[in-house]
This record gives sequence, structure tokens and C-alpha cells, in this order.
Amino acid sequence: MKGFPHHGVAPGVHYAAAPCARILRTLPAHPADRAAARALEPGRAVEFVAARSLLRALLAALAPGLSGAVIAARDSGRPHLPEHSGTGVSLSHSGGWAAAAVGLGREVGVDIEVPGPLSPRLVRRCCGDEDAARLSALPRREQETAFAWLWTAQEACVKALGTGLAGAPWTVPVAVGQRSGTWRGVRWHAPYDTSRIPLTCAYTAPYGPRKNP
Repeated sequence: MKGFPHHGVAPGVHYAAAPCARILRTLPAHPADRAAARALEPGRAVEFVAARSLLRALLAALAPGLSGAVIAARDSGRPHLPEHSGTGVSLSHSGGWAAAAVGLGREVGVDIEVPGPLSPRLVRRCCGDEDAARLSALPRREQETAFAWLWTAQEACVKALGTGLAGAPWTVPVAVGQRSGTWRGVRWHAPYDTSRIPLTCAYTAPYGPRKNP
């Protein structure tokens, strides 16, 4: 992936993230992705195409035969490769950034979040009393960034299970500053040291023999 480094967090599990504008300047948009984006409002269409272009580049880097794969969405909105059931994929975008993850033989979830204003209600919903107090003691920008990291971990976990918001991500126990963990059999990793934007990649155990390609 020239110009777009990808990172491995477990065997067969990789993610990449980049600004949408740079993705669209550098990577070709697949005709199917452009067609699907026509029904979206302009800002969302840009992030939609950028995220899928990044995913295709990541697929090509890991398994060259998959770069032109059909990317579909389940009723829940979760992306998947209908012709390659042994490969899990996940997408995320926020504030002009996109992220993609691939799990060869595993399900994956990725979430990226550009920090923004917080409401006390949101903090109380996603954090226990101790962590809510820790956040409230931080300067505003540090508070927003710390919460964004926490939220990406919660969201990535439910994405890996395929439940999304229906899985109540705010119930996933993540402490302020926590960099990795396990929840309901899902492992997650937050690359504080290498990512400019809060981002977390989560993944399940490898598929059983019947689900391998």
C-alpha cells in the first residue's frame, strides 16, 4: 500500500487509516463504490468512497485476488464480502478521516473518531463514575481526545461482533487511557503511540474449519 501503511495487530488482522482527501487523490475509486455513493449526500459520499478505496487497497496488499471483490452490506449495515466468507472486513469514517480493517479468517471491527465536543450525558452513558470523574478533571481538549479513544474501543468491539449500535457499545467496559482488552471473546487494540487520530481495531478468534475459504 504505497503511501498508506497498514498495521498488524494479530495474525491475519490488519488496519489502515488516512485522511479521505489523500485517499481520493491517490487511490482509484472502484466503479461499484462510485455508483453506490450517488444516493448519498455529498459529504457522506466522499467518506463512503474513501473508506472503500482504502479497504480495497488493504485487501490487495494482504490478498491480491480480493482487491476487486464485491463489498456488500448486511441488513445491520455491516460490510462483508459475499464471495469471500472467510475474510472479515470493517470500515469507519469521521471528520474527514477513514479507516479500514481486514481479518483473514476472523471477524474484525475498526472505529476512528475525530475528537469533538462532549455532553455530560454522553460521558455518563459510556463511562463508569470513576472514569467520568477522571475525564471531567481534564482540560477540554484532552477530555475530548481521551473520550474519543475510549469510544472507538467500545464501538470497534460491537462492530467485530456485527451488532453495531444495537449491541449497546456504551456497555463495553473500557477505562480512560486503556490500550487493549478483551470483551465477550473479542480482543481490541488502541494504537495510542502510532495513530494521530483515536482509532481502535478489534477482532474475534479465528473461524472454525468450516468457515475457512
